[in-house]
Amino acid sequence: MKTQVAIIGAGPSGLLLGQLLHNAGIDNVILERQSGDYVLGRIRAGVLEQGMVDLLRQAGVSQRMDEEGLVHDGFELALDDRQVHIDLKGLTGGKSVMVYGQTEVTRDLMAARESAGVQTLYNASNVQPHGMKTDAPYVTFEKDGETWRLDCDYIAGCDGFHGVARQSIPSDVLKVFERVYPFGWLGVLADTPPVNDELVYAKHERGFALCSQRSATRSRYYLQVPVEEKVEDWSDQRFWDELKLRLPTPLSERLVTGPSIEKSIAPLRSFVVEPMQFGRLFLVGDAAHIVPPTGAKGLNLAASDVSTLFNILLKVYTEGRTDLLERYSEVCLRRIWKAERFSWWMTSMLHRFADSDDFSQRITDSELAYFLDSEAGRTTIAENYVGLPYEAIE
Repeated sequence: MKTQVAIIGAGPSGLLLGQLLHNAGIDNVILERQSGDYVLGRIRAGVLEQGMVDLLRQAGVSQRMDEEGLVHDGFELALDDRQVHIDLKGLTGGKSVMVYGQTEVTRDLMAARESAGVQTLYNASNVQPHGMKTDAPYVTFEKDGETWRLDCDYIAGCDGFHGVARQSIPSDVLKVFERVYPFGWLGVLADTPPVNDELVYAKHERGFALCSQRSATRSRYYLQVPVEEKVEDWSDQRFWDELKLRLPTPLSERLVTGPSIEKSIAPLRSFVVEPMQFGRLFLVGDAAHIVPPTGAKGLNLAASDVSTLFNILLKVYTEGRTDLLERYSEVCLRRIWKAERFSWWMTSMLHRFADSDDFSQRITDSELAYFLDSEAGRTTIAENYVGLPYEAIE
């Protein structure tokens, strides 16, 4: 088998990169170790930055998102019984975010790829890149009891934090930056109307809470819990009771509860590897970086990586600009570290840390109050939340 770009991983980043490349006439094959149904079964966040919304439109897969997605021009920060509105649109010159589930993004991209007849090989096991530092890289994999070889020009590692792409790079080449947080997010998905028209980030002495949504009839709620907590210890009733305690009274009084249709605990970490490339292998999305979900940056950072890699490869194939290949990592990392900072800041400001002393707590409270009481401070939050600009590839 032969292609121009081999993509490892059929999550949203791999599928989006594949769609953009296909539309530009650049041949690509996606290898995915799981089944398509498994990929679609992943429950993930769904707050899309303006940049990702524009990228999905560029890829020609935005019709359902534009019809069903919820445009949010702001969000609420709740501090005990005080609520502060962050006017995203007003503070950023008209930018907003789109609430549209990652599962739906993946479904749309899968449908577009299938309609275009572009090859995605699911249930491909033992995927392994080779020859990344040569001019003739290739990927081997097993499918249906046979071993295959896929020759290519470049390899995109879009296979997530636990994937093979990053693990294929010698450990002494990569520098790892990591912070693991001492708590997780207990998330519940329920077919109940959202408690608020916009997202609510709540800071409370009992811990952080987030009120999110997937549609006008489906809600997603989160509670900060100790990292060692077990899902089995949280009945639906216990979850709703705790959520009500952490929300301002006006919100808790109108919260509609119901049976959960999904419940899980996600650990929180900040993680970055440098560089994000090794020869002709490029790491994309979670393969190279993880952010705590507080700033809604995980999927959006993957999209900006995709945009950078696509625009570089486009110039390589149309203009012969192979000099741009070595710029991929530095361009991506400039934006990644700014998003890591924002996600760390939001996490630090809104969560309770068990080892935080009274002085540190007062400093945190004062810093958050400074940002919220200042238009400049609220503008900084808004600019980061809607997403910083993508860097042009020239």
